[in-house]
Amino acid sequence: VKRLGFGSAVFVIPHIKGLDSKYKMLTYPDFLRYRYNSNIAMVAAVISGVGYLGFAGAKLASATIFYDKQLPLEPMTFSLLFIGIVTIVYTVIGGLKAVIYTDTIQWILLLGGLTLVTIPMVLIEIGGWQGLRAALPDKHFSLANITPVTFVNWMVTIIPIWLVGMTLYQRMYACKGVTEAKRAWIIAGVFEYPIMAFTGVFLGMCARVLFPESDPEMAIPLVIRETLPYGVTGIVIAAYFSAIMSTADSCMMASSGNFVNDLIERYWLKKLTTRQSVKLSMLTTFLIGGLALLLAARSNTVLDAILMSYSFMVSGLFIPTLGAYFWKKGSSAGALTAMLGGGLLTLVLMLDVPVIPECMQQSGFDPSIYGIILSIVLYVGVSLLFPEQQAVASKKPSMS
Repeated sequence: VKRLGFGSAVFVIPHIKGLDSKYKMLTYPDFLRYRYNSNIAMVAAVISGVGYLGFAGAKLASATIFYDKQLPLEPMTFSLLFIGIVTIVYTVIGGLKAVIYTDTIQWILLLGGLTLVTIPMVLIEIGGWQGLRAALPDKHFSLANITPVTFVNWMVTIIPIWLVGMTLYQRMYACKGVTEAKRAWIIAGVFEYPIMAFTGVFLGMCARVLFPESDPEMAIPLVIRETLPYGVTGIVIAAYFSAIMSTADSCMMASSGNFVNDLIERYWLKKLTTRQSVKLSMLTTFLIGGLALLLAARSNTVLDAILMSYSFMVSGLFIPTLGAYFWKKGSSAGALTAMLGGGLLTLVLMLDVPVIPECMQQSGFDPSIYGIILSIVLYVGVSLLFPEQQAVASKKPSMS
């Protein structure tokens, strides 16, 4: 994943920033509109907007992990409303700039709270590194302790987002130039891997020692809540909530950008002034935040909701986007059928429709894998059968 992030900085950013300087792009579907046509961009905007709406709801739902039974409201409702309302308010008022500034503060809180406070105190609780080694089997300390199916599932749900993530395109466009964008990508890549990746895994190992029978999603919250002193617990919980808010606000901005820039202003309200456009964006972000809260209130398993949102997006968008960068023969017809076919198959598999073959249901592979395979077949096959019209293709330089 780290290498792919660096690869994105090397191959994707120069292309995108070059197009951005010429065409003043604002969203991820703007790139697909340039490479294919408006119909492809519209479909991508719907898929991306809905996907990020679901992801925002999933992240807000994780606020219910911490609660206090003495609070006057039902605990999960209080946690959800408090985090959700605060996130929605500053995102609506400040827009992308507020998201970027608050993300910086939230990441400082998160990294400081976990690495400087939680890890040292939890290690003391379990008897240091020697105590951890003695309490867990050797396989827990091996990077190879993962099944091939799980490895493939993780790669499929993580890697494609580097190409289809609306949040990433917004930040690329917001950077002053290629150099600044590359630097930001590399710094973010280092923070994600190895720092955050190993921090989370290490705390999970400590949680296995302290609370071996706990639910996997509750393990680290239990460590924080039950083993840290009260004052320290408050700092670390603030760091945890910072991570929730840091992702949720970005997802709300991404979904709002898709619906406002790629759908509403392009097809329905075409002659808005800048002031009207800003007000529309604020209203749409507020409504999306409210819908995300409703989704969060109905979410049973946070991880499942997040993976479903990711799967919904990547299975339909990954292959056409990859082709837009690196395959000049990819056509609009191929992109459209790949988006619809890959996305719909993944949805059907996630819903466990009875007509699905039993071997696919019991393979253990993530549904998006089958969606991506179908998307490849449709994209290549339909693009070769129905190539882009020469008059249109000549206006669109290859990105390969």
